[in-house]
Amino acid sequence: MERIPILQMGNLLLVTIQVDMHDKLALTLQDDLTNRIANVGARGVLIDISSLEIVDSFIGRTLANIVSMAKVLDAETVVVGMQPAVAITLVELGMSLPGIRTALNVESGMQFLQQTVVDIRERDDDWANSEN
Repeated sequence: MERIPILQMGNLLLVTIQVDMHDKLALTLQDDLTNRIANVGARGVLIDISSLEIVDSFIGRTLANIVSMAKVLDAETVVVGMQPAVAITLVELGMSLPGIRTALNVESGMQFLQQTVVDIRERDDDWANSEN
């Protein structure tokens, strides 16, 4: 069965989609990624879609679902590398992709996630200290 690799970098997960995405692969990624977030306690997920030339409405909804599921599992997600044609197609399809943070490239996305994870850690530490 075809799978998209999920790499772990500390408390962040990195997904680079290097193949044409089809519906079954998108659903497999959704399951694999949510399980991995829960199993390793990831606080951030970076999804690189720079190799995708086409994103249809199903793939767009699946990306939005992945972001929502990650949020419920207490992980922030950023999608990076969206091609202009993909952005145009998503807008033309009327998909606003609510809640999806984007960045132009992996470097910008990682900076965002690293800062967000630090902010979350500080918030959690403040909350834990206020309980004592």
